[in-house]
Amino acid sequence: MSAATPYVLILFYSRHGATRAMAEAIAAGVESLPGLDARLRTVPAVSPTCDAVDPDIPPEGAVYACLDDLRHCAGLAIGSPTRFGNMAAPLKHFLDSSSELWMNGALIDKPASAFTSTSSLHGGQETTLMTMLMPLLHHGMVLSGLPYSETDLFTTTTGGTPYGATHLAGQRSNRSLDEQERRLCVAQGRRLGRLALALEPMRETS
Repeated sequence: MSAATPYVLILFYSRHGATRAMAEAIAAGVESLPGLDARLRTVPAVSPTCDAVDPDIPPEGAVYACLDDLRHCAGLAIGSPTRFGNMAAPLKHFLDSSSELWMNGALIDKPASAFTSTSSLHGGQETTLMTMLMPLLHHGMVLSGLPYSETDLFTTTTGGTPYGATHLAGQRSNRSLDEQERRLCVAQGRRLGRLALALEPMRETS
């Protein structure tokens, strides 16, 4: 990845791997566009034990995000498993730490979208997406969903909403992305990437 190449930050928390698989498919959609990179970042778990700390670098997968990843991105996709119809605490904890960026308007006019994985079909997919999108509105970001020109939205029986890509992981959280879910993730990344490329010159001249 070139330092001069704009990138879309794909920021996620994943406990069993489903949200991570979605993030990787969204990254594939972003990187299908020339002149744009995808940067995968995760967040550490939170603990009720105050002195519990995670290593600076996770043992596998994406590295932990820092505020500079968010500050310098051309676009943002955030993903989380559902927790009672809400985003998981680790992702919210990271977003709650972004007040500095809000005060400086660092994310204004950057495109953003959300994605989620649930264990049950009606386990709060759409409300989880909305909880992730609300803080992004406070940051002044431009929200991007999935339009119905993505015909998989009409036929999927598992995941996929106009508010963002979703995945049905099953009661044991071990169901892999099916082909429709994966195509919708790729489409979301591609659309977000197109918006990032279109809006980047406008921000630079404003």
